[in-house]
Amino acid sequence: MIDPMERALELAKIAGSKGEVPVGAVIVFEGQIIGEGFNTKESTQVVSHHAEMIAIERACNHLGSWRLNDCQLFVTLEPCLMCAGAIYQARIERVIIGAKDPKAGAMGSLYEIHSDQRLNHNFQVEEHKLGSECSQLLKDFFRKRRAKP
Repeated sequence: MIDPMERALELAKIAGSKGEVPVGAVIVFEGQIIGEGFNTKESTQVVSHHAEMIAIERACNHLGSWRLNDCQLFVTLEPCLMCAGAIYQARIERVIIGAKDPKAGAMGSLYEIHSDQRLNHNFQVEEHKLGSECSQLLKDFFRKRRAKP
């Protein structure tokens, strides 16, 4: 199997090529990818069409359950509050992050949803070794976007 973060990076590049913020997400269960997605918020004009939300929906459909207890999510950018809430609700056990998001990240940067003891489910969060590549992809995307008239 391809490294899940490498696949998430491929998906992020597809998103960027379509004018979307380049974020990709992959959900793994028992060593197999069961859900994946990339941002489509701009093309669909649906606010919830973040990579994580799409991957979660596909993984739930694959398993026939909203519970993703034994699943891991690999995502190229630290999830926002909306996505962190969906990850919490789906009971995902571990999230592996590429780049941190100091402006909107809800898993260590601004908030720590994953370890909030007031919630009835906590989950692990780790940073991936491809974090610098994930970060560079985002920087390049926004640099090009700002340069356009």
